[in-house]
Parts: sequence; C-alpha cells; structure tokens
Amino acid sequence: MTHEDVMQMLAETEIPFAYDHFAEGESPDPPFICFLFPGSENFAADNVVYMEFSNLSIELYTDEKDPELEDRVEAVLNAHEMFWNKSEVWIESEKLYEVLYQMTV
Repeated sequence: MTHEDVMQMLAETEIPFAYDHFAEGESPDPPFICFLFPGSENFAADNVVYMEFSNLSIELYTDEKDPELEDRVEAVLNAHEMFWNKSEVWIESEKLYEVLYQMTV
C-alpha cells in the first residue's frame, strides 16, 4: 500500500487528515487523523529483501470519546481488507483522545 493509496483510503472517512502532523497553526478542530509509516517489517533470506512490508499507524484524535466515529474509520479499514490493531490513550497536555490503529501493509 503506497502513500497515495493510504490517502485515498483515508479520504473515504471524510475526516481531515495529514501525514505525520499538520503544519503549525493549520491543525483543524478535532476530529482529525494523522498517519505515518514509522518503520518496516520486511521478509528476507540470504541477505536479500524478498518482500517489503511497511508499518502503518493511523491516529484518530478527538476531544471526546466517539465510538461512532471509530466505527466509521474501522468500516473503511475493513472495506479495504486491512488487518489492524487498536489502542487508545488520553493525552492530558492536549486534552485529546488518540485512538491508534496499527497495521502492516
């Protein structure tokens, strides 16, 4: 899955999104999404990479818990046959919830 593929998929959520972060002063009001490719988990043998796999993190930020919005994001991920894991944290300094979807693509 390419950067462009992820952008097209996230557009289906109808939630504003950016790669890694929004520029200073340009962040929309919550909810919004940031996504990034923080690393890889390639398959190799004989010192050669045979299959490239990237880790993909999709971070949903909300100012209050919103299960319906999470369902919308998950429906898009499921429609694209993505296998994802989910975690959540309250970011006290930002007064935001972060729901993190992690997958390998």
